[in-house]
Amino acid sequence: MCSPRVMGKVREELSRRRMLGMVGVAVAAGVASRLPASAQQATPMAATPGTLNLALGSYTQVQDLTHTITPTTPLYPGYPQPEIEPLRTFAENGFYANLLTYGEHTGTHMDAPAHFVEGAPFANELPVEQFFAPLAVIDISERAAGDPDAQLMPDDILAWEDEHGALPAGAFVAMNAGWDVRIDDPEAFINMSDDVLHFPGFHPDATALLIDERDVTGIGVDTLSLDYGAATEFATHVTLLQAGKYGLECIAGLANVPAAGGLIVVGGPKFMNASGGPSRVMALF
Repeated sequence: MCSPRVMGKVREELSRRRMLGMVGVAVAAGVASRLPASAQQATPMAATPGTLNLALGSYTQVQDLTHTITPTTPLYPGYPQPEIEPLRTFAENGFYANLLTYGEHTGTHMDAPAHFVEGAPFANELPVEQFFAPLAVIDISERAAGDPDAQLMPDDILAWEDEHGALPAGAFVAMNAGWDVRIDDPEAFINMSDDVLHFPGFHPDATALLIDERDVTGIGVDTLSLDYGAATEFATHVTLLQAGKYGLECIAGLANVPAAGGLIVVGGPKFMNASGGPSRVMALF
């Protein structure tokens, strides 16, 4: 731990660099439109995208697609709830730090190929080039509102292409089921009835189309699983991950992102032998 004197010098240097414009992209205050009332409460999603102080090519807007992890974050049944415990405090130590305990597949997180395929790459082995991709958002929220077992089907992909053109090479395809608004109600987010989960996901046929006939980098959902909740064989996971692609689950804020023309940025986990892990995910558009 650096001394207060050294930390002061570091802060002065960072401030100087910001003044010189050497810090990359700074997100305007509008990104975090609401703040948590306490560390134990979930942070509501930003209602509107923020504005980039520095335009990156044609991108001028940024949307955080990441839920805040809290002790009450909804999890796939059987996973332990996250624990956030004070490790150091200002009163006792002069600085602040927490001890975090959570499973890899908690909150907005990545599924790496190794999650379902023995011998496949771990999350920390994936090339970072895959973490920047054209973003295609396919909206099935209207169907999902009436049917929690709705799945993103091949016809949904074809309909998206009819409207927006062919999927870009290396695209990341995200399903917007409107499920993220349930995040503060774990029971509604998990949505279990008679020991069966009910939430939307990718149909295996749609996943196979994206793998076999399109050049996708990965897929993502705003629910607990790439497969829909009632799935028993997890064919979407296997189809995607055995192809060396990755998935993102529990994405937030997809309703605030254009269906086409955006870029996804994934801050993937990098710890040894990671089957996945919490990730900071953003969309530029």
